[in-house]
Amino acid sequence: MKSIRAGIIGTGFIGPAHAEALARIGGVQIIAVSSRDRARARAVAETIGAPRIYSDWKDLVTDPGVDVVHNCTPNNLHFEINKAAILAGKHVVSEKPLTMTAKESAVLVRLAEKHGIVHAVNYNYRFYPLIQQARSMVQRKELGDIYLVHGHYLQDWLYFETDYNWRLESRISGKSRAVADIGSHWCDLVQFITGQTITRVFADLVTVHKHRKRPRGTVETFKRKEQSATGAVKARIDTEDAGIVMIQFENGLRGVFTVSQVSAGRKNREWFEIDGSRKALAWNQEEPNSLWVGHRDRPNEIIIKDPALLHESVRKYAHYPGGHPEGYPDGPKNLFMDVYQFIREGKDPRKTRPDFPTFYDGHWENRIVEAVLKSNRKRSWVNV
Repeated sequence: MKSIRAGIIGTGFIGPAHAEALARIGGVQIIAVSSRDRARARAVAETIGAPRIYSDWKDLVTDPGVDVVHNCTPNNLHFEINKAAILAGKHVVSEKPLTMTAKESAVLVRLAEKHGIVHAVNYNYRFYPLIQQARSMVQRKELGDIYLVHGHYLQDWLYFETDYNWRLESRISGKSRAVADIGSHWCDLVQFITGQTITRVFADLVTVHKHRKRPRGTVETFKRKEQSATGAVKARIDTEDAGIVMIQFENGLRGVFTVSQVSAGRKNREWFEIDGSRKALAWNQEEPNSLWVGHRDRPNEIIIKDPALLHESVRKYAHYPGGHPEGYPDGPKNLFMDVYQFIREGKDPRKTRPDFPTFYDGHWENRIVEAVLKSNRKRSWVNV
């Protein structure tokens, strides 16, 4: 198997997750890690056996030994790094959002097309085995005509006004938070499964905590209003904590979803239901090894994650026998498996459409998010 050399930029939560997934697919050598925190970069590099460490991401991008750049940085760096990697002739695997704006992501799509590099966005939830099974069932018309798509993506990690993270700072994360951060995953999933594109939205967003207590030492992007005895400062929040979005698809299909980062007890509950004329499907990310199948005239079913029970085209994404759960780390593993096989076979994404999410998908998600923000301002339906 031809070995492909990768470099990872960013050493927060998701950078090491990329490294762990790459280690499990085989045929990939991580040769470089970059972070402004050199000590952190060294610690990650030593853990994964990467021989080179860079404090400046530009040095990694221009390293002639790097074939693929994994961009695992905060949102505000995605455009600059992705663009530089493309111009350096590197294949790119980017975290989402692809960029902070659709204008920027449109530039990346054009550059990727021009330079013929392989490009991917880490919408990893597509690659759970039972998500692939759900898509296959829709493609086989097992659900019949689809009547409705609905669901939610709920978290509680920003439940208290004292909860704070860089994602709350719009200069770093973008004008949308809950919708862009987790709602985009939900939209990507339902479009992937149904094969239909979201084309119109009607949104109602809410910022529950209009001010939060920011600890000292975080990035200074908000005007200081008030300092407490504990050293925290009062920071104004200009992105949404939650929202409800009605959606329409290209074929007239209707749907609705709720997104929230302030729902107590919900750690990462991404749930959807797709209702068809023959049966319905439902799936919950917190219980990813079961797929609910609903019927009107006979008992409902639960499909468990078992390669022997899945469609033949789906089995490659289920790596362990039935009764052996697979979960979050296996999504990026399966995605990267497809990306690196595409590279290894020398395929050109301009000629062969990849099965994995590309910059085109990342660009469309940006357009959806911007339409949601516009709809919330105008209080009306907005075309994507």
